[in-house]
Amino acid sequence: MNLLSPETDKLSSAAQHGPWLSLVGLGEDGRAGLTPEALAALEQAEIVFGGERHLKLIGKVPGEARAWPQPFRNALPAILAERGRAVCVLATSDPFHYGIGAGLTKALPSEEMRVIPQLSAFSMACTRMCWPQEECALVSLHGRALQRIIPLLQPGARILALSWDESTPAAVSALLSERGLGGSSLTVLEALGGPKERIRETRADAFAIEGIVPLNMLAVSVVAGADARILPLANGLADDWFEHDGQLTKADIRAITLSALAPRAGELLWDVGAGSGSIGIEWCLRHRHNRAIAFEELPERAARIGRNRLTLGAVPIEIVEGKAPASFAGKASPNAVFIGGGLGDPGLFEAAFVALKPGGRLVANAVTIEGEARLAALFAQHGGNLRRIGIAHLDPVGTMHGWRPAMPVTQWRVVKP
Repeated sequence: MNLLSPETDKLSSAAQHGPWLSLVGLGEDGRAGLTPEALAALEQAEIVFGGERHLKLIGKVPGEARAWPQPFRNALPAILAERGRAVCVLATSDPFHYGIGAGLTKALPSEEMRVIPQLSAFSMACTRMCWPQEECALVSLHGRALQRIIPLLQPGARILALSWDESTPAAVSALLSERGLGGSSLTVLEALGGPKERIRETRADAFAIEGIVPLNMLAVSVVAGADARILPLANGLADDWFEHDGQLTKADIRAITLSALAPRAGELLWDVGAGSGSIGIEWCLRHRHNRAIAFEELPERAARIGRNRLTLGAVPIEIVEGKAPASFAGKASPNAVFIGGGLGDPGLFEAAFVALKPGGRLVANAVTIEGEARLAALFAQHGGNLRRIGIAHLDPVGTMHGWRPAMPVTQWRVVKP
């Protein structure tokens, strides 16, 4: 009896007959830069998919040339619809470095695809700049927010960034100058590997390069001035990094809370009653693969979270506006949960704890007697760790100084069995 679905049968059959799809990396030198294997894949293909620029670079092909559909998200279904035919997909340089390769790998078994790459734009940029690639921070700004570069702007850093288009170099220069990094060196590398390759360098605060082609990338050597606004690497950013209305987990408590949440690479956090979004933002800053969902009932606070996530690096936070726990519906199960508000709402803790993955961590903070009583009851029921955090700051008292204590915070941490 065949227990496989028709789709699985089709997939297995295709895998048994070897690769039907050739993924070919294409440089700015077009056909001239292709290996004999890549040329053979191109000539034998019944269908050749690629961007208009790719198809123009290779010229006429024996098979049917198809430009990418618009919007581009329809490209993968269009390719998969031709499964089993001889298909060649053209990509820029290395298809697995910010290219279509990642999407194809998620949709196809590796046996159905052969990959013939070329040097990535990052590799070519390193050779032109004589920079060891392992010492560089790599980022793509193509189709992504410019602010993604902000966490990488560290003193002495070398950054390689794929541009969105010809406007990106000027925009990055302006961003650097605004943050006190105007002395940084910015090199624009255009059409790398092709006959029209061009490389030009300038100080960020003296940017005046014109006539930049859309296909370019940037090499930034960061020089920080005395007033540079550098995003610290530690937990507990100063409160003035965040726009807020007073609903903010303060820096000292935030650092302790992040430590209790214990972020690990690639994990998802639910930030419940997110306020300004500070906990979720710092969670995401701990690792580039971390994600968060911020649940916030008030529209003005939800909008503020959006502004904070952008100015602090366009970190991957999904903002859900609505009252918890109803707003939890349909969301991916988290690895960790922080409850900073609404702990007394009926069913909120229970719904969050049910959603939490086994082995996940839940941390809740309270400053009121009622909130503390709720945490004590939860501790009695579920165990975990309960602590009270008291912090005082030095304040002027007339012509002298004294310690002014902040409201103590009761914090409960529990690991789900």
